[in-house]
Amino acid sequence: MNETETETGRRDGAGPSYGRGVLALFDLDNTLIDRRQALDGWAGRFARSRSLAPRAALLISERLRDRAYPADLCELGQTLGLGDSAGDLWREYVEGMASAAQCLPGAEDGLHTLRRAGWTLGVATNGAGDIQRAKLTSAGLTPLFHGVCVSGEAGARKPTRQFFEIAAAQCGADLSGYGWMIGDNPETDIEGGRAAGLHTMWVAAGRQWPADVRSPDVVVADVAEAAAVLSALPL
Repeated sequence: MNETETETGRRDGAGPSYGRGVLALFDLDNTLIDRRQALDGWAGRFARSRSLAPRAALLISERLRDRAYPADLCELGQTLGLGDSAGDLWREYVEGMASAAQCLPGAEDGLHTLRRAGWTLGVATNGAGDIQRAKLTSAGLTPLFHGVCVSGEAGARKPTRQFFEIAAAQCGADLSGYGWMIGDNPETDIEGGRAAGLHTMWVAAGRQWPADVRSPDVVVADVAEAAAVLSALPL
């Protein structure tokens, strides 16, 4: 959409009109829920439960900041000299992170608004299926989505086109229609979404867009603003 600008929430021109039922795919971590805060909180509680040195919590957060799979928890347990089994560590992580999962401000209300407006909503997230679904359910968001696509279940990851095809199909849609990808990651969400033929909306959360990367169609501060922008489109 050439009329959109990469200033927060700004659009120039009315734009084309589309039928209802258009697709909006949302990333999960640090787009819909606050994974950073949940992880830091869990890391601190975990370190205290094992009577680890204070710096252990920082190490845990750093190691799991970008990704967390069972193998990562196994490796972390070995690094910390823990006797827990890999399965026990993963279950503790899943339960702890799910209980700490909270919607980012305005996200739930924004999704309700889009549902009422006739949008088809989906979650498109990388990660293990059990932890991602547990966080989504704990945050109370699962009923708001027509489909949930998690890379650990789909057999494909963002930013591949195959992943976005699967995500759209799980919502009863396809990539040949009009759709958006909304997320916080310039590579997996924005570049991946664009390559799959979706319009893109970057959740900045106070950051600046990388200077050497092609801009998204729209930049917003958070999902609440993203929902407001989408709701204003002439469907």
